[in-house]
Parts: sequence; C-alpha cells; structure tokens
Amino acid sequence: MKTPPVVLATGKRKAAVARATVRKGIGRVRFNDRPLELVEPELIRLKVQEPLLMVGDRARGLDITVQTSGGGFVGQASAARTAVARGLIAWLKDDQLKQMFKHYDRSLLVNDPRRKLPKRPGGRGARKRRQKSYR
Repeated sequence: MKTPPVVLATGKRKAAVARATVRKGIGRVRFNDRPLELVEPELIRLKVQEPLLMVGDRARGLDITVQTSGGGFVGQASAARTAVARGLIAWLKDDQLKQMFKHYDRSLLVNDPRRKLPKRPGGRGARKRRQKSYR
C-alpha cells in the first residue's frame, strides 16, 4: 500500500482548532510557523511532542506542520496533540499504534467535547447566583 504525499488531520479542544499536515521530509516539526524546539513555555512543547515520542524512530522521516487558531495556548497545545496523533496514524496506517494511543490517553484520538456553559439570568455567570440578605 502506497503512502499518500500529504496527510491532513484536525484536533479540537475548547475553542481551539489545530490542523496538522504530515508529509515526507527530514523530521522537522513546526508549531504555528515556529520550530517546535523554540516553542515556549516548555509545557506546550512537551504536550505537542508526546505522540511523537511514543512513535519513536518512525517519525524521523516526516515533516509535521501544525497551525492552530482560537482559544488559549494550553487549549491550542491539546488540540495540536490530537491533530499530530491522528496525522501519524493516518500516515503510518498502523492499528497497533492506534491501540497504544487509545490505551495511553484517549484524548490523543478523540476531541474534547466539553464546552463553556452559557451565562444565565440571576447571577454573574453560568452557576454563580446573587446572594440573598434577609436583614
């Protein structure tokens, strides 16, 4: 079975959306047009690297570009992590890898469905209410 020239994958978390492009290359990984090694803070870099570290040497010959939009930087990192993992599975076509990702952390393959509750009347937010005073 021949591998496609380019594989596109997406990931979502809260309001963040990430699009990963996987193609044959020399092992470059870019996150929002920056090399992954230069991404700060370190937490974000480690979160995006997680699926790459699990794959190991098989990811060395691949160039991965991740573009994110919306949300905050942690949401973007989680979305990027999902997109990278999905892209690697689509490129490598390995069911054992898919099982390994799912066993390690299901959010590598599945978008996080949680969303913010809408604000309701009677308070400042979704759950907070105004206090009552009887004095």
